Amino acid sequence: MSESRVLPVWADDLRRRYLRGEASMFVLHGNVYDVVIQQKLMLSLTEFMTDVLLKESKDTIAVYNVATGVRFAKRASDVTNIEDLLLAPDKARVFAALERLLVGATKTAVIIEYAEAVAPAGDPSFQGDADRAAIVTLHRWSALPEIERGDNVVLLIVENLPDLAPKIVSNPKVAVVEVPMPDRETRKSAALLADSRLTERDAERYADITAGLKAIQISSILTPPPPAEEESAERESFIVGLLGGSPDAAGRAHKLAALTADLTRDEIKKLLAPTAAAPAPDASLPTPAERARKETDRLIAERKREILERECFGLVEFVEPAHGFEVVGGMEEVKKDLLVIADSIREGRASRVPMGILFTGPMGTGKTFVAEAFAKECGLTAIKLKNFRSKWVGATEGNLEKILNVIRAIGQVVVIIDEGDRAFGNTDGEGDGGTSSRVIARIKEFMSDTSNRGRILFLVMTNRPDKLDVDLKRAGRLDRKIPFLYAQTPEEVEMIAAALMRKNKIDTQVELPAIRDSFASKLVGYSNADIEAVILMANDDAAREAGTAAPVTAEHLTRAASDYFPSRDVELLEYMELLAVFEASSRRLLPAKYASITPEELDARLRALRMIVGGRR
Repeated sequence: MSESRVLPVWADDLRRRYLRGEASMFVLHGNVYDVVIQQKLMLSLTEFMTDVLLKESKDTIAVYNVATGVRFAKRASDVTNIEDLLLAPDKARVFAALERLLVGATKTAVIIEYAEAVAPAGDPSFQGDADRAAIVTLHRWSALPEIERGDNVVLLIVENLPDLAPKIVSNPKVAVVEVPMPDRETRKSAALLADSRLTERDAERYADITAGLKAIQISSILTPPPPAEEESAERESFIVGLLGGSPDAAGRAHKLAALTADLTRDEIKKLLAPTAAAPAPDASLPTPAERARKETDRLIAERKREILERECFGLVEFVEPAHGFEVVGGMEEVKKDLLVIADSIREGRASRVPMGILFTGPMGTGKTFVAEAFAKECGLTAIKLKNFRSKWVGATEGNLEKILNVIRAIGQVVVIIDEGDRAFGNTDGEGDGGTSSRVIARIKEFMSDTSNRGRILFLVMTNRPDKLDVDLKRAGRLDRKIPFLYAQTPEEVEMIAAALMRKNKIDTQVELPAIRDSFASKLVGYSNADIEAVILMANDDAAREAGTAAPVTAEHLTRAASDYFPSRDVELLEYMELLAVFEASSRRLLPAKYASITPEELDARLRALRMIVGGRR
């Protein structure tokens, strides 16, 4: 094989293994339907094999797939009587002719595309004679000394290795080589080849945010639109300026831009607004370059979502938060910490980003709400793990592995795991054949991979952190433990209530501090969900009295606060609150009543409550 060019890592590995005589048959699997970038050219895998890797070392190169038959990318002058290869309609005759070629000629390569269609996996009892014969033939070829002596090689191309007959994959005389997804340098090269106008900084940025995409996808997204489309976008922007601020200006401009394609700007102005002054560039409107960049970012995010949906169908759920921290009331220290993390992620300062975050506290304290707001603030793709457990043996581990592989390839992901104690289960493995212990061990291994820092952030939420594996909560996995507690002061209640009023668009002119004694003071110790229920009850009262939507008054709020009766298990809620305090990674995040408590006092109270609450949930 040729050594005159710099090869991709996987191709160089294949070449070295061939030259050492490890095998004369190779299976290439993985990202085989992407392009290979070589010498500033984008080649399909088959083109790369025929035009680069094998071109100088092989005199004859035959390519076969079941749809198009055999074609020769290169043929030695002494290779004759090849009609059987070119005209054979069935696999049996093709394989017989290929075997004569491999045994009788030297320096010959045979590339079999879509090998899973030639030698499919499955129970031999249910396979046809042609499939069984092809599997046996390929197995024989791997051990034929004539093929090795003639410096010949057979290359099988398959996307999913399990789709190929296991008799071939498990054969020690067959070498298996994975073609990986593009690494960062390859993605950068693909971006620069697609658009030579990109600056070095833009190319670096696209190399980061396109993680998980194939090089051919990156090329199609970043290739600039035809000049006519760019001119149309600029013409549309010019027409919007002529039309002024009318509500339908954008829609009319889009249609007029198509109708005035052959006109100059002066002609367009005379036609549409002859007396109007030429519109000055609006600094608030994005430039064509900014619009193109925004559209590119949208396409990249869309493609990543397609990959996650396709590869992890039914196992993950996308989070598309409509709110940020602007509607999160109180918790100023928590929001400050999370904003620093979000800024560090956006700016690529990986050393300041934790490997994972644990949100812990009683139910109704806003853990999920804040998690979704954080996902919006940091700007990363956010997904929730759904129930990936299965009743089938091995399926749970397989589902988890599929999720983790896709997440690793894509990167720039926040993985939100709600009810973490239920999702991870226990570690004793009783009654599940050890599935829980294997799942947790794999998750712990993945979360400890420091190469994921700043790219993949696990955000786990639970109200029972005592049920999580201790090793899962250590530094290096869930570095930050943030407690979520019920409002401890009337001032905190007021901040939460104000944020909830903004969130629910409650019409009111009430100054909450003015009714502190009759409203906020009565709700101290209530959950955020309870406070929201009180506000909505007041809003319902106002509408009921007026017979239609009406502003909420102080009387409505104080009456609702007095009338509301929460359903709560006091001991269990206190136990959950103390667990959150116990797990907190910083005293700075604790309210005054807990900041000065000693570990001994906390432990004693937890033990006492544990005896009371027992197995309550």
